[in-house]
Amino acid sequence: MRSGVDRLQAAHARIIVALDVARASQAEQLVKRLGARPGLVKVGSQLFTAEGPRIIRRLVKAGHRVFLDLKFHDIPHIVAEACANAAQIGVSLITVHASGGPRMLQAARAALQKFPARRRPRLLGVTVLTSLDGAELKRVGFPGSVQRNVVRLARLAQRSGCDGVIAAPTDVKALRRACGKDFLIVTPGIRAAGQRRASDQARVATAAEAIRAGADYVVVGRAVTGARSPARALQVMADSIAAALD
Repeated sequence: MRSGVDRLQAAHARIIVALDVARASQAEQLVKRLGARPGLVKVGSQLFTAEGPRIIRRLVKAGHRVFLDLKFHDIPHIVAEACANAAQIGVSLITVHASGGPRMLQAARAALQKFPARRRPRLLGVTVLTSLDGAELKRVGFPGSVQRNVVRLARLAQRSGCDGVIAAPTDVKALRRACGKDFLIVTPGIRAAGQRRASDQARVATAAEAIRAGADYVVVGRAVTGARSPARALQVMADSIAAALD
């Protein structure tokens, strides 16, 4: 039986904090304000476009595991080279769009396989963005329900060599049934308990709900980074996850 300290450490390890800010100085200040170290920090399009690879190198040098969330979607060769470059700068997780197709996904996997295991990032396929509901999905030409499309894309990603997927917390149970217990599931769309507004995300849940459903990691943004005390907000979220892990 794990002690309370062990449970809390395990809970923090499940949290990915999104550094959705415009400058490296803001990202580094935000990391300091978190107090406890989360499992990973996420660098997405906003920060990477402003600061480039140097912010990743700085975060890695400071001892952080980095989730590079650029959702690569291009011809296979370009995506493969991008993934290899990301591995070179030390990221731990990389995203590619599962809808890029099996050749693109397989090329990304092949590029990463050239790295030794200790330096090889895990490859995650993006299924359906959490901002899309059923009506929006139909407008972009995807027939069927959101969950059906999520499971279809996840199975494609799994067959093509991805280590896991990005999916909304509302789809986690279906993904566990479809893809098994060893397939990595990372869930954005995480709100704080009691938070009513979901901003631009349509399919959301609390961190505890996502973990109970079977998620491996939860990605949190404004619920923590927008709080008056990010350290306190992170601690409250970790406490809720620790309770869900019992």
